[in-house]
Amino acid sequence: MENQQRNWYVVRCFSGHEKKVREYLQREIDLQGFRDKIKEILIPSETVIEIRSGKKRTREKNFFPGYIIIEAIFDDTVNNLISNAPSVIGFLKNDKDSARPTPLKKEEVNRILGRTSKSQDDADASLVEIPFKKGDLVKVIDGPFKDFDGTVEEVYPDKLKLRVLVSIFGRRTPVEVDVNQVDPDA
Repeated sequence: MENQQRNWYVVRCFSGHEKKVREYLQREIDLQGFRDKIKEILIPSETVIEIRSGKKRTREKNFFPGYIIIEAIFDDTVNNLISNAPSVIGFLKNDKDSARPTPLKKEEVNRILGRTSKSQDDADASLVEIPFKKGDLVKVIDGPFKDFDGTVEEVYPDKLKLRVLVSIFGRRTPVEVDVNQVDPDA
């Protein structure tokens, strides 16, 4: 075992089942004593702040839905454990006829790990997902332009603001409003 090297492998699973698969595998690794063969199971994800109906919500967003990456020494016991786990489709392979999965390249691993550690360390500076885009019809629900209907002209995700064109005295006038001051026009 000393001459075998750990590599990172991609495992396909049902989308939305990534956490369940990781928990199952971690339990089985502890029960069967595979800690020396499987070092880490990672779901590449980031924390995203969403604004829906005027409320801020934080959620985890997977970079690669339906995939997890595993640092392991690949052999038959590891292959059997992972391939037979519930909700797992199997290892990602370059060639379908190949018996062994292709390990990720160092550059790919560094890019993925750098991306995930940055998002975990920097939770306050997370990406903000604003549910509006240019051309969307919105209704202003708060502030001096309450009850005005308008069209989103520009989105400023860094300031959490929108420039909305509203009709004032028959003229289309741009106004800047907070994202939580508007609702999608239904």
